[in-house]
Amino acid sequence: MAHELTRNPATPAVLRHADLETEAIRQARIDLAASLRMAALLGLEEGICNHFSAVVPGHPDLFLVNQLGLSFHEATASSLLICDFDGTVVSGEGEPEATAFYIHARLHKKAPRIMAAFHTHMPNATALSMLEGEPLAWAGQTALKFYGRTAVDEDYNGLALDAEEGDRIAAVLGDKDILFLKNHGVMVCAPTIAEAWDDLYYLERAAEVQLKAMSTGRSLKPITGQIASRAARQMREGDAASAAMHLASIKRRLDKLAPDYAS
Repeated sequence: MAHELTRNPATPAVLRHADLETEAIRQARIDLAASLRMAALLGLEEGICNHFSAVVPGHPDLFLVNQLGLSFHEATASSLLICDFDGTVVSGEGEPEATAFYIHARLHKKAPRIMAAFHTHMPNATALSMLEGEPLAWAGQTALKFYGRTAVDEDYNGLALDAEEGDRIAAVLGDKDILFLKNHGVMVCAPTIAEAWDDLYYLERAAEVQLKAMSTGRSLKPITGQIASRAARQMREGDAASAAMHLASIKRRLDKLAPDYAS
């Protein structure tokens, strides 16, 4: 269930910046909308309750986020909101979903290194968040992309409907990139939208094959820490360039299937 954000009525949603229509911001809007659309096509969203955000290029105190009431299937570049860390919508029509605001605003404010933050209840990774113990077993090559990069929030605390809960989530994430929210879902954080998309996609794939292997009832064969660490380093080399190509590929696909995402 989505929740509306309660804002101070004395703080009107007005455009505070005259330069929110630069080419860099336009491209960020397109990239974020493409990520939302492809996540929908792959079944990684849940109703209207999940949310992606990205810091606005040139404005470290503002972030883009999908609006309350629209599914990922409906996201377009122009439908994305620009908000500040106080909950004011400075560009766009509508409001952010309340948990989207409190999670994403606090993450971006507390950890400026996070330029993009994707939160989903995608089925396979969320299923792993419901199990006791470490979510990823480090038994498949794809999972090794995340070796040494994950944190686990063991203390489900209800919906994130205030800044305190957003701050708690940011503190648990620490210096990691992937946060498994036990009994809830996952948060993927990255220095670019492309890298956030790439990590989100491969995290779900890693979770999917692990669950398939677990379903056989046979014991998993974990990869040793030394080899896992080396493979993780290998995967991180050139990761930004690979992620950019991955995002470009989904935009080409969307250009054929649903070109309105960029409108």
